[in-house]
Amino acid sequence: MNTDDLTAALRACANGLYPAEAGVALIITNGTFLQRDDFTTRFISHGTSDGTPMAAIDWDAAITALHAGELTCSGGERRILRLAASLAAGTPVSLCDTVTGLDQDSTARLITAIRHAAGKRP
Repeated sequence: MNTDDLTAALRACANGLYPAEAGVALIITNGTFLQRDDFTTRFISHGTSDGTPMAAIDWDAAITALHAGELTCSGGERRILRLAASLAAGTPVSLCDTVTGLDQDSTARLITAIRHAAGKRP
């Protein structure tokens, strides 16, 4: 599945659940995770619903692997993954520790994601 198809399938699966949509959007707009085979093959499952391609991220498995050192990430990627998992799946995260060091673009994407999760879709 190419990145565009994967993006559409992730959005379709999260559709209607604002926090899930927000977490998925944060991963998509980050631009790195969906390009990584070690992420897409291990933490994303695929299927269909009424003929519509669907994909879902196993947030718990991804965060567990991240904390165990099994998913190599830059500091920014680590922060985005933890924040996205918190929005989408309720994974606990310390905002004090996690938002510190985000660049301006990531901060803007996070703010958009938080607004989306709260029902303030763009």
